Amino acid sequence: MTRNVQYVAALSVLCLAGGARAQEQKAPAHVLLIPAETKWSAEIPPVFEKGMLLTVVSGDPGKPGAFVVRLKMPAGYKIAAHWHPTDENVTVLTGTFGLGMGDKFDKAALKDVPAGGFALLPAEMRHFAMAKTAVTLQVHGTGPFTLTYVNPDDDPSKRAPMPAKPKTN
Repeated sequence: MTRNVQYVAALSVLCLAGGARAQEQKAPAHVLLIPAETKWSAEIPPVFEKGMLLTVVSGDPGKPGAFVVRLKMPAGYKIAAHWHPTDENVTVLTGTFGLGMGDKFDKAALKDVPAGGFALLPAEMRHFAMAKTAVTLQVHGTGPFTLTYVNPDDDPSKRAPMPAKPKTN
């Protein structure tokens, strides 16, 4: 019996050591965000209307795993009714953000979320939004993070690009 106890104890130590090593390998890189050093980009995913700025804080929202992004939107910026296959966690860092639930954008149904406010939008919940003032949001969740519009006609990535205006002299 003593030999069995020793075997189980040795196996437990090996499993714990292996598990610790696996956790070390999977640990994310250290992230320290200094607001003044944040690099914002106007190159946003095509499912969003132009005019928003984006920075990836950690992870990669296009790949499996945890991610954190920040978004800056001007006052009046709208996002039509849509849903995500994973939970979306939204924290309002600055400004006032309007969120509404449903299959169609309804300005009257928007609930104001001020700076410091938080919203958890569960997977597949239909919702829409608008920046009531200029806002900065932090969104985190588990990727891959995708956005599907309730009405496909609302998806900017599916619209034909506007023809360039001819130059006039």
